[in-house]
Amino acid sequence: MDMRKLGRSGLTVSPICLGTMMFGDQTEEAEAKRIIDHARDQGVNFIDTADQYANGASEEIVGRAIAKNRDSWVLATKAGNPMKGADANGSGLGRKWLLKAIDDSLDRLDVDYVDIWYLHLDDYTTPLEETVSAVADVVGSGKATYWGVSNFRAWRICELIRLAEQAGLDRPVVCQPYYNAMTRVPEVEILPACEYYGLGVVPYSPLARGVLTGKYAPGATPAEGTRAARKDTRMMETEFREESLIIAQKIKKHAEAKGMTAGDFAVNWVLANPIVTSILAGPRTMEHWEGYVAALAHTFDADDEALLNDLVAPGHPSTPGYNDPRYPVTGRPGW
Repeated sequence: MDMRKLGRSGLTVSPICLGTMMFGDQTEEAEAKRIIDHARDQGVNFIDTADQYANGASEEIVGRAIAKNRDSWVLATKAGNPMKGADANGSGLGRKWLLKAIDDSLDRLDVDYVDIWYLHLDDYTTPLEETVSAVADVVGSGKATYWGVSNFRAWRICELIRLAEQAGLDRPVVCQPYYNAMTRVPEVEILPACEYYGLGVVPYSPLARGVLTGKYAPGATPAEGTRAARKDTRMMETEFREESLIIAQKIKKHAEAKGMTAGDFAVNWVLANPIVTSILAGPRTMEHWEGYVAALAHTFDADDEALLNDLVAPGHPSTPGYNDPRYPVTGRPGW
């Protein structure tokens, strides 16, 4: 597998990062372990979890699955989102919570350190100076080797970098934005900022929660067991809209004419951006995982790029309001 440097850091990662949001929820532990073991055999060395995934169960499953070869993995987890039953100080990017969150994650993972610790979301109620101070303590203590950001605006990333440099803390090395062929908004500010400051980019939801596989035909009832059939809240609010399904069918027709699946096209479109280091692939089943890996066998060319540019303009969403509803875009203050 073609390994890559994560931004301007010394960390080497695979072009696919195994995302584990489904583990402990939609994916049982035995299947999760099979996927993790198989991914390692395929040459994948990058695995991603978060404290909030399955309320901590994902971290526990990942920790048990990689215990025998932990050092061969680039292990990432996240903090910031609330756990179930959290109190007033049980979320966000305040010092009290972050220092507890990293210890809780290490306990669940049963490891001494993580390679990457993401701030999972921005927190406008906490001064960034306080957040940077807490991250500096976590990195300085050896509990996290590197740190990164997810769901941050570009100007906030820049401010974090400025404050980190003032505090003598190394810059974040990676950004995890919501970026796929249906939403190209990160191309305007986030991706250029990452390129300028040397952050690796690992987009999540490259398949738009399954819509970009082309498996959902416009007007048809979703197949049983799919996210759409389960009425996944985030999917229903953003990805599962008529315009998206129509675009996905056009991509599917183009891809199949070139010997690809629509999913192959979507994965390769993201990876064809030279600013992108790796994609976050979050399978529910082994079949889903194999689909991600199989996509690497295909190449992306100028005709493919032209097709997508005709369907979704560079720097724009496919339709207004196309963003992850868990991390909404805010407008004017006070409104």
